[in-house]
Amino acid sequence: MASRDVVPKILPKVVGGGEVKKKNGQADGRNRRALGDIGNLVTVPAVGAKPQTKVSRPVARRFASQLIAKEQEPVQKNKKPLVEVTKGVAARKAVGVPTKAEAIKKDSVKAKADIISVIRPDEDAKTIEEIPLNERKVKKSEKTLTSILTARSKAACGVSNKPKLQIADIDTADVDNHLAAVEYVEDLYKFYKLTEDEHRPGDYMDSQPEINARVRAILVDWLIEAHKRFELRPESLYLTVNIMDRFFSEETLPRRELQLLCISSMLIACKYEEIWAPEVNDFLTITDNAYVRDQILVMEKTILEKLEWYLTVPTPYVFLVRYIKAAGPSDQEMENMTFFLAELGLMNYMTVISYCPSKLAASAVYAARATLNKSPRWTDTLKHHTGYSEEQLMECAKQLVSFHSGAAENKLKAVYRKFSSPDRGAVALLAPARDQLAPSRYRKFWKQDCECVSEIMSAF
Repeated sequence: MASRDVVPKILPKVVGGGEVKKKNGQADGRNRRALGDIGNLVTVPAVGAKPQTKVSRPVARRFASQLIAKEQEPVQKNKKPLVEVTKGVAARKAVGVPTKAEAIKKDSVKAKADIISVIRPDEDAKTIEEIPLNERKVKKSEKTLTSILTARSKAACGVSNKPKLQIADIDTADVDNHLAAVEYVEDLYKFYKLTEDEHRPGDYMDSQPEINARVRAILVDWLIEAHKRFELRPESLYLTVNIMDRFFSEETLPRRELQLLCISSMLIACKYEEIWAPEVNDFLTITDNAYVRDQILVMEKTILEKLEWYLTVPTPYVFLVRYIKAAGPSDQEMENMTFFLAELGLMNYMTVISYCPSKLAASAVYAARATLNKSPRWTDTLKHHTGYSEEQLMECAKQLVSFHSGAAENKLKAVYRKFSSPDRGAVALLAPARDQLAPSRYRKFWKQDCECVSEIMSAF
């Protein structure tokens, strides 16, 4: 326990109390005062001393003794600072040198960048500890065992911290459209992708003695003209070509019945896709009555038997509609250019046989974006919905662009005339994207491909 403070022997006069009596030369140890003077103690100022500030709170005996002792002490010239520096520069003791507290206050702005002042409370005084920034202990970020194991597990499973793909929701605008079937449209196209190879036509040219690629191109060109004359839906054209190619894969046909197969295939497709399908007499008219009614009906029945009445097949048109929607906001020019390139590919035998419908449709979208200088050429949304990367589509897109470049000189001009009209945006008149799709290292092979295509086109 702290010892009781000893009251000094010499005491000043107290107002209302008089001098303290001495007993045997010693002060009374009890140092009693009248009750009326408690809380109203006023010391008599010495001669020449500064006036004391009035104490408005009750004065304890210990505090009163400190005031009396302070008044009797001589004025100290060099006061010891109450702040002790335990670390850093030694305390200044010279006369006229500012104290540590003043130095810290003066150099606070300068010292902020280099020194951190840590104030620690002590029993007698406050301790200021100055720690340079370069001596601070910074906790290093160490990888934990859990983070290492997690990273290795992701690497083993093929999962990496790649930036999130920016895939747009292309079905948001059709939420209230019941015909869009937003709830299960993704499942529908997954099913189309799985089954598109089951009903693709095979390579039938070797099994058809009287048909070659040039003859087939003439038939498709004529079908496009008839389709335009009847003002049919686009679905009917793609299904007609699919029915014709599938029948060629199953049955050998003489040359005199080729046109009969064309009109019978279109009749079946129109009954399946159109609301108001053309009548049999309408098809007889466009053939200049080269056949009779019964021949068309017999051929229709023969086709359905060979195809086992299976007409619900994913044609390129099914994928074109979805991929154009994934290409971005509604753009009529983009849509016309895509259909123009797709129909050019539909006329070419090797394009239909070599590439599945979904890849042909995706390549048409890619080539159309390149032709119209869309940036970027292939987006994350298109890659997500088509399932093809830009590299996978490059070969087919090159062929479609080559067909575009030779369409004006080609003798079979049904597609070119169709998409040169103002109602189709005259997209066939635009320059092809040959330079964009053929980098410098491919230009030699590109020239050879164009020469081959020109020879084929000239044979038509």
